[in-house]
Parts: sequence; structure tokens; C-alpha cells
Amino acid sequence: MAFPPRFLDEIRARTGLAEIIGRRVKLTRRGREHTGLCPFHNEKTPSFTVNEEKGFFHCFGCGAHGDVIGFVMRTEGTPFPEAVGRLAAEAGLEVPVQSPEERVREERRAGLTDIMEAAADWYRAELQAPEGRAALDYLRQRGLDDKTIAAFRLGFAPEGGGNVKQALESRMSSVTGGRQIELATLIEAGLLRTSDDDRAPYPLFRNRVLFPITDRRGRVVAFGGRLMGEAKAAKYINSPDTPLFHKSRTLYNLADARRAAYDGEPLIVAEGYMDVIALVRAGFRGGVAPLGTALTELQLAELWRHTSEPILCFDGDEAGRRAAARVAVRTLPLLTPGKSLRFALLRPGEDPDSLIAKDGKKAMQAALDQARPLADVIWDLEVGLKPVDTPEQRADLDRRLDEAARGIADSRVQSYYRNEFRTRLWETFRAHRAGGRQTMRARTAERTSWRPNATQDGRPVDTSKTDIARRRGQQVVLAALANNPSLVSEFSDEINLLELDGDLDNLRRELQNLCAGSADLDADDVTRHFKQSGQEQTLAGVLDAQVLLLAPFARAGTPTDEVRAGLRHIFDLQLQARRKAEVKTLGREMAETAGPADEARVFAFKEDVEVGERRVAEIDDYKSGEVAAGEGS
Repeated sequence: MAFPPRFLDEIRARTGLAEIIGRRVKLTRRGREHTGLCPFHNEKTPSFTVNEEKGFFHCFGCGAHGDVIGFVMRTEGTPFPEAVGRLAAEAGLEVPVQSPEERVREERRAGLTDIMEAAADWYRAELQAPEGRAALDYLRQRGLDDKTIAAFRLGFAPEGGGNVKQALESRMSSVTGGRQIELATLIEAGLLRTSDDDRAPYPLFRNRVLFPITDRRGRVVAFGGRLMGEAKAAKYINSPDTPLFHKSRTLYNLADARRAAYDGEPLIVAEGYMDVIALVRAGFRGGVAPLGTALTELQLAELWRHTSEPILCFDGDEAGRRAAARVAVRTLPLLTPGKSLRFALLRPGEDPDSLIAKDGKKAMQAALDQARPLADVIWDLEVGLKPVDTPEQRADLDRRLDEAARGIADSRVQSYYRNEFRTRLWETFRAHRAGGRQTMRARTAERTSWRPNATQDGRPVDTSKTDIARRRGQQVVLAALANNPSLVSEFSDEINLLELDGDLDNLRRELQNLCAGSADLDADDVTRHFKQSGQEQTLAGVLDAQVLLLAPFARAGTPTDEVRAGLRHIFDLQLQARRKAEVKTLGREMAETAGPADEARVFAFKEDVEVGERRVAEIDDYKSGEVAAGEGS
């Protein structure tokens, strides 16, 4: 339903944002804003702010942002119309009247909901009846006690399906006033199925244990049925899509699992109903399952509404690994900052139900603790696809990983994935080269190990000044980025290659995470975030007057083009230093294992380095001229 903009503005004006949020988050007033621990991700220091005057909340840690309606939607998992209706009632506002067509649809849906609830009650009673004895024994053999059976409202559809129509009319007589329920309504609800010939409609579920499927509010909208005994029919069937139920967007046990997620527990995606029940019985309240199909994009979106990284459980055999890979590849285009997946591979042949039954909760917890991030799964998939022994094969791996990363729609996440894969490639192939040249490098180390930190004439080197200069250079880069956070994503490749001291490296990572999760930040936002995260002193050292005196372009308020040029120059210098070191290494290696092609490659690399040297020198001369001109004037 569409709401008039004025009505929505009136809701925002009448509801106290801090009051609504304060019911879930302990807020502390600081000036014009309130701060607290973010309810959307785990954190130890507050990065979540509420601006009552401007009418929005914002988390500098995960990037969550929105108004009072968005907050209710995110924390309670409610759709937009429901959140608006609830806030309107709290504000004493009457929701605008629906159109006649909308009113008819809502009444129709309400009627179907009543029918599905009555059906769940009837199936539940049938499980306890004499005809349901075999089904009840089956559930108990699977380890379910009466409390669990009642909690999940499990039921039984009798042989032949029973007289569903008559049973529901009897149970709903107080609602319907004794009126008959039309067969068309039961077909629309998915309880009856039409035949291909002229026979009367017949019950969909017959001689099956039934698992009620609810929507996010806990209302029964469909059923899953497990066949009793051996037969040629499908072991499991689900209700067809109806006005209440869409298989591609619904998850089993979501209503209870989302409440667990809001309490900080993980959402765990398993394959089937019994897996979910086993998880919940073991204390993992966030267990959910898709309904007989692979996880869909709509189900992923539903999961991400309630948690940032749901955990997917897969059998550890080859089929399970292939299934995990398919989900991983399908998920890549959908990634956004802070939203991803983790993958828990169980022992081959195991699922959560069997693992918990054999080894208990600790075994399941261990598997969840070892869940791997999505980037690892993609990496393993591509690395294991083909050999990577030759330069051509490694180039092909580089291409495949880059194509996978470029499939991510969100530019910030794509940038981080590309950088992550480049770093892994560099580290992997460096280790590969190191293994093959260990003897040569060991000899080199032996020749120089007797003279650590020494000049060529053997005198000790005073490293104190060198260390200070090196740290100052690191601080200059971070100062420029802290004062110009919009450049962090632009220089993401270069930033990831920086070699920084421990505290500065932590600051670099925190700055990258902040800028990846939030757009349009300025220097004040960065300062406020680091103050709230407890790294105020490290940032203060980076923004020290001595650092900014060394590099005026890093100061706050400097035109962005000047800052960009200054950073580019520093990164070019660092790149040249690395390339020159690589030329020396290649030269030594080629001296021992030289071929014409190898020599040609080294000479070509040297030419590239010399071109870079000339470019850096030209920039240095230009800047020296600028300084001289400035001093003369």
C-alpha cells in the first residue's frame, strides 16, 4: 500500500526517534546527538548515533542508516506497511483508508490466514488421534519429545487426506457463522488440488507428517509434508505458491529465528525441517531452512534483513562442496557493505540433525566456529579448478578471480574483493617462488648475516632517525586520508600495499572499514568515529602539527586535487622502491639461472623502472621549483 508523503512526515514528526530507539539501545546524550552500541552489529565501543533534530540514525561502524520507520523495519523484521501502521497507532494517527480493491485483497488474505491456522490445529489433533500413531512414533524415533512436537505445531494428514472441508467448517463455524467454505477457497489456500480429469478436488497432503510453515510474523501460511512409509511418491512435498505463501521468499522457522538474531544469535541455514528442529533443540535458536530448493536471492535478502552474515551449513562431501560453491557464486553480485555469508562444512555424510544426535551441541558449535567467509570459498573454488604451475596458468587464475570480483554490483565491495584476491595471489606466488629458490636465498642470507644493521665499512647504523622518518612517512599518508576520506576508495589498491607499524596498521584498517560502510564522510566524521572507537590518541599522532608541517598537502581544507597529487607522488615513490628491489632480486637470480628469455624480461622490467624514476624525478624537480619560488616571493 502506498502512503501519502505528508502522512509519513507526520509520523516522523510525532514519534520521538530517540525514544523509539532507546527501547532497544542504551543511549547516552552527547550535545545534539545520542550515542550507543549499534544494534545491527557486534561492537564494544559506541559508533551508533541518533540525531533527533535531523530525524535519522547512523552507525559509523557498519553503515546502517535510516529514519524511525526504517529502524522499526530492521529491528523487528516487519514490512514497510506494518511498521507504518504500528508507528501511526503510537502517534495517534489514523492510517489513510485503503482503496476498495486493496480492502478486498486484505480481507481475502485474512480469510485464508484463518483457514490455514484452523488447518494447522486440525492436523495437530490428527497426530494425537489413533490414526496418527505411526506418525507420532516416527517423530519420537527421530528423537523428538512431546514438548518439541508441540512447539513446532507438528501434525499429521490422515490416509486419504480426510474430509478437510468438513473439518475446517466445523472448526471455523464461529468465524464463518456456520457458512460453508467454498472448494475454490481451499484450492487457493493450497489444501486441495484439482485433478487432471473431471474428478472432484482432493487433499494435497495424505498420510504425511506435516510441518507448518509460518511467515515472519508467525502466522501459518503453508505446510511441508513428509511421507510415511516406503512409496514411489516424493518423500517431501510443500504447499504450492498461494496469495499467502511464496516458496522462493519464505524460510522455515524464520519468525522465531529473527527474534534470536535480534538477541545477537547467528542465523544458521540448514537443508531441511529436521535439521532446523535439531538446531533449535540444541540451543541454536536461529536455525532456518529453504523449502526444498537452493537458497534464492529473495531468501538471501530476507536473511540479510536480520543479520549481516548468516551461516550456511553444507555436508562436507564433494556434493556439499559443489552446493556451497554454487551458492557462493550466485551470492557475489548481491553483496553490499557489511552483508555477506559464512560457510560451515560438516563432516562428510553429516547434516546438523545427525551431527547433533551423534556428538552433541559442542560438535555443532565447533563446526560453526570454523565457518569460512565467502571470499575463502570463492578463492578455494578458483584455485582448485585448474593447476597453477606455469605463468600462463597463474595469469588465468588472476583473470578468473578478477572476473568473479567484477561481478559484484557494489563498487566498494568489488574494490575490496579485487584487492583481497590480488594480495592473496601475490602472497601465494611469492611463497611458491621462495620455495623454489630457497637455497640461493639461504646463501645470500648467509653472506650478509654476520653484518646486521651495518654500513659497508662495518660500522653500526643509527636506526633511530631512520625509524622516525619512516613512521613520519606512514603518518603523512594516513593524515591525508583521514582529512580526505573520499580518497580512501580511490587509492584502495595502494593503501592495501602499505607496510605500517602495528598501531598505524590498525588505524588504516579501521579507516578502510569506516569508509567502505559509509559514503560522503568528512574529516569531522572520521575524528568522531575514532574518538568513539578508542583510537583517538593514534589519530591525534597522525594529525600532529609536525606531521602536517612535513606535508602541507595533508592538512584539512587542502583542495582535493592537491591532496590526490601528493598521495600519488608518495605512492609512486614507494612503488619505485619496491620495483628497484625486485630488479636487484631478479638480477641475482638470473645470474644463476639465466636464459635469453629471462634476460629479455629483466631488461624490459628495468626499462619500466627507469621510466618511473624519470617521472618521479620530474615531479620532485617541479615541487622543488615551487618551493624555491615560494621562498623567493
